[in-house]
Amino acid sequence: QVVVPEEVFFTVAAAGILENLLVLIAVIRNKNLHLPMYFFICSLAISDMLGSLYKTLENIFIILCKMGYLTRRGDFEKKLDDAMDSMFILSLLGSIFSLLAIAADRYITIFYALRYHNIMTLRRALVILAIIWTFCAGSSIAIALFSYEAATVIPFTILFPLMMFFILCLYVHMFLLARSHAKKIASLPTSTVHQRTNMKGAITLTIFLGVFLCCWAPFVLHILLARFCPHNPYCACYMSIFHVNGTLIMCNAIIDPMIFAFRSPELRSTFKKMFCC
Repeated sequence: QVVVPEEVFFTVAAAGILENLLVLIAVIRNKNLHLPMYFFICSLAISDMLGSLYKTLENIFIILCKMGYLTRRGDFEKKLDDAMDSMFILSLLGSIFSLLAIAADRYITIFYALRYHNIMTLRRALVILAIIWTFCAGSSIAIALFSYEAATVIPFTILFPLMMFFILCLYVHMFLLARSHAKKIASLPTSTVHQRTNMKGAITLTIFLGVFLCCWAPFVLHILLARFCPHNPYCACYMSIFHVNGTLIMCNAIIDPMIFAFRSPELRSTFKKMFCC
């Protein structure tokens, strides 16, 4: 096993939780950020926090088992393990659907700019988020309870690449149409500036997606291998870096807020006001 030092593990987890908490506080405090896009970003921040919290609790659970305070086969430990698994699945599904909501919001912003505020109202955004988290919570509980059945594991693992493929198709369509629209409105300076602003949002979302895939895909692959070929020597070799893959999930929680702060002038300004009182 490739073991990550506990000090590094808990430091990364704490940094991820605090950074995403700062994003939530910034959006709550700044009324200019009370927009559908930033609410979807808050949803992604909550998902990142849950991912870091899950890995932290799991590591504490492992430490307590090694010290003899907990056993690996007791009823209480089984329920605790199911609760942590449910939190992990909730974090993963919440991240996927939050990214999908942000992608849809960017799509509407670019191609239905004049009707955007009528299509994506604040109330509608809150309803979308309520549906997303209700579905994710119900799915995470069901998958955690029946994770030992292949009929449950297969749809869950298929959902990850399927949603990523759907978002990728949305991107390709978005950029192709944006390129066509940019040529048509090249003679209109104000429209060009507006188009560039919207495309900046689409590029930010592309960065989010790339970071998400790099950080979560290795762990999802670990789940697949652990379920379908646990005794294969090549699978066992890959699964020996379990702690590294878990640390990558928490790195995602650190990187996302940095992208928010780097790409959004409004968030940067809010952070400066928060830190400088």
